[in-house]
Amino acid sequence: MSYERPNGHTFSLYLRGGAGTRRLDGSPVRGRPGVLCIMPQGHSSEWEITDFFEFVHLYVPDDQMRRMFSETFDRDARLMALPEVTFAEAPALAHTLRQMTKAMLAGGHLLAEEAMTQAINDLFVDPRFGGMRPCAISGGLAPHVRRRILEYIEAHLGETIRLQDLATIGQLSAFHFQRMFRASYGVSPHGWVAHRRVERAKSMLCGMDPIAQIASACGFSSQSHMTRAFKLGTGVTPSAYRRRQ
Repeated sequence: MSYERPNGHTFSLYLRGGAGTRRLDGSPVRGRPGVLCIMPQGHSSEWEITDFFEFVHLYVPDDQMRRMFSETFDRDARLMALPEVTFAEAPALAHTLRQMTKAMLAGGHLLAEEAMTQAINDLFVDPRFGGMRPCAISGGLAPHVRRRILEYIEAHLGETIRLQDLATIGQLSAFHFQRMFRASYGVSPHGWVAHRRVERAKSMLCGMDPIAQIASACGFSSQSHMTRAFKLGTGVTPSAYRRRQ
């Protein structure tokens, strides 16, 4: 397997296996679960793969990486230098990429998008890959932007809500919006949306609609998804909550 000066930057996390994978033009170390590879835009590498393994690749366009770098550190985007890394131990970044993968497989688009942006932040602040201190956020979102964001969320709870859609309302990049939202409300956009969906479900459970129908109306991917989220937020299942009403 060869990579010949591809466009964009690639983050690769090994999820299972990897002992049958090694880089032919670099370190003789073989892959294993939990290790990270970073392949900057324009790099070239050659790999030998002799066994099955599972991994996740996150591809980030160069202009997006540089914009996030500039927003995070208030520095010229041209100063960004992404290291080339092969089979590194990076627990914080690995955790975020696992969270992204789990969210994607579960259909949690908003949580997955948040994890993607957090992964880039984790890379920039990691002492081995730059160790830069992000600029402090003060003030958060403007009041009129907060109102429009919350109105949009309430009107679209039964649909897929994406980070980019919310950021567009605030006329911010997804990465900067995520930081500003947390500064305003103390939780991530996903955390806020998850809470509002549970609250709407609680209200609807006072009626006679089937739980599966309520799950769909509140934006959950399935009844089981709603049950997990509802129990996490309230300590009881939707059925138990309904019986108490």
